[in-house]
Amino acid sequence: MPSRAAVGLTATAAIALLVGGCARDLDPLGPASFPPDPAIFIDGFGAGVGFAAFGGSKADAVDIDQVVRYTGDAALQITIPDFGDPTGSYAGGAFVTNTPRDLSGFNALTFWARASRNLTLDVAGLGNDNTGTSMFSAETSGLAVTTTWSKFVVPIPDASRLEQERGLFFFAEGPENQQGAILWVDELQYEQVSGLSAPRPAINTQSIRTEVGGSAQVAGTRATYTFDGRDVTVGASASYFTYTSSDPGVATVDEMGIITVVSQGIATITAALNGVQAEGAVEVRTALPPQGPAPTPTQDAANVISLFSDAYEDVTVDTWRTSWSNATLEDVTIGGNAAKKYTNLGFVGIETVSQQIDISGMTHISMDFYTSDETPASAEFRIELVDFGPNGVFDGGDDTKHQLILTPASNPGIATDQWVTLDIPLSSFPGMTGRNNFAQMVLAAVNVPPNTVYLDNVFFYKLEVPSAPPAPAPTPTLPAANVISLFSDAYTDVTVDTWSASWDAADEEDVLIEGNTTKKYSNHIFAGILTESAAIDISAMTHVHLDLWTPDDTADPKVFRIKMVDFGPNGTFDGPGNGDDTEHEVVLSASSTPALGTGRWISIEIPMSDFVNMTTRQNLSQIVFSGDLSTFFIDNFYFHN
Repeated sequence: MPSRAAVGLTATAAIALLVGGCARDLDPLGPASFPPDPAIFIDGFGAGVGFAAFGGSKADAVDIDQVVRYTGDAALQITIPDFGDPTGSYAGGAFVTNTPRDLSGFNALTFWARASRNLTLDVAGLGNDNTGTSMFSAETSGLAVTTTWSKFVVPIPDASRLEQERGLFFFAEGPENQQGAILWVDELQYEQVSGLSAPRPAINTQSIRTEVGGSAQVAGTRATYTFDGRDVTVGASASYFTYTSSDPGVATVDEMGIITVVSQGIATITAALNGVQAEGAVEVRTALPPQGPAPTPTQDAANVISLFSDAYEDVTVDTWRTSWSNATLEDVTIGGNAAKKYTNLGFVGIETVSQQIDISGMTHISMDFYTSDETPASAEFRIELVDFGPNGVFDGGDDTKHQLILTPASNPGIATDQWVTLDIPLSSFPGMTGRNNFAQMVLAAVNVPPNTVYLDNVFFYKLEVPSAPPAPAPTPTLPAANVISLFSDAYTDVTVDTWSASWDAADEEDVLIEGNTTKKYSNHIFAGILTESAAIDISAMTHVHLDLWTPDDTADPKVFRIKMVDFGPNGTFDGPGNGDDTEHEVVLSASSTPALGTGRWISIEIPMSDFVNMTTRQNLSQIVFSGDLSTFFIDNFYFHN
């Protein structure tokens, strides 16, 4: 049975798994004289070996089992907790030695393992001593462990780096399908394994644009080996590699793989592992800062609460970079206009805790954003707004908050080398239900290396939207011969039986806007438009057009739906899935194409091919509007080819 008394384990404070650091000298002074002991656990712990649990893990996960073992007298028994286990969400930690070891004479870490049920071991590796300063960690992931004993090999990327290593072995594994398991490990040691191929090192191929003074990290440092007829890929710390810049006058790179841009130009960063050239390279191009200031905002100052803008009087902001931020802040001047510059932006906190702001009367937040970094499709700029609630205390039990993620494809979206005005309805932050004690904003850049961002004109404002369009919809210009019009002063309309069916939930009326007849819907939930008495043949039409204006909020997730129903040759309504009717519904939103908007005419132009399930089009008899808009106006509703 397992003998806990024999374990002699130690647990340390929470340290993130595989955190890199720079505390240990790569080239320590003086000769190394450390034992080349290979044993970590063989029937018991090796000399000076203890276990340090990772933060958040099950601290008592590791035990010694004298019954289930591969060979000898005992094996390690690791208990992986079930989902929701109060003692820890996963099992994981590092086996460390109090006396560093010289592991330069070995080429691999090896162990035997089995489990109580088949599982995929998240990670196993070496070189992590759970201090946060480990420089030479290496790991394999996704190891298939079955209910029978199997041997696993973790190649060492460059053993010459491990002449004084304390981190002998580490692992992490969580519940799978919410179920825990028992994992046994035996014969855990270092070996000189025969049949292990030479490494095939690689780094991620990257293209980086950043300004002078900016920095970036070489990513994806790894090596692949062939052993026993299969490939084994080891993720390696960047410190295992050596780096070369094609032009150190443009960009330098240090032993940690950190690239620093020092002047204008282009440079290529390459890497090698123990003299073997790595596949992949990093192209570095120097970017320019904004060549002009952000556009001057035009909102009426009476409707604005400004945090930072030369155009308005700002309220008190305690800090534009909290102590817990991961970014560098600099106040800069661009074209005579003050701006905030963040470099190496991971996340940054902006706080108004001392004088919390009542933004309950505001409808939007606006900020001007600029980056010279590449903004690939995966790039994200995140904005989190936090209200501290009536008690005015962070995490005091009544806080509310919401995070919005912007991408190049979002509306609004981020872009490279241009000022972008991020004008966002506060309704896009539905999780922040309180707005009387706004006290914190957190900005984060994700997948935008090396994360240089300029900000200007950061303010809240109230949008004054009229209840009706101040001007009519634009007059259409298509030839009448190409149009079938349901409603437009520009064309002769076909017969429409009703613009508000008896079974719908909406009020409809005709109104005049500068002499132009317009349809107004109010109290709208859904509205039915019928042409049953004279069904329309739209089979030759390629598009449907509709001009729409609404005073209502149209920010995501608000939607407006247009459904079309063809009654088929029998000309009668049979219901969905019955008879010969066909129908399809298109959903529009602020993120769709075309996109919804508030307080302006939107020309909705939709290809008929988008109505894919309306496969017959000779007997169009019904159109249904539905969605989140309570009040809206429409004009120039027609089909055309």
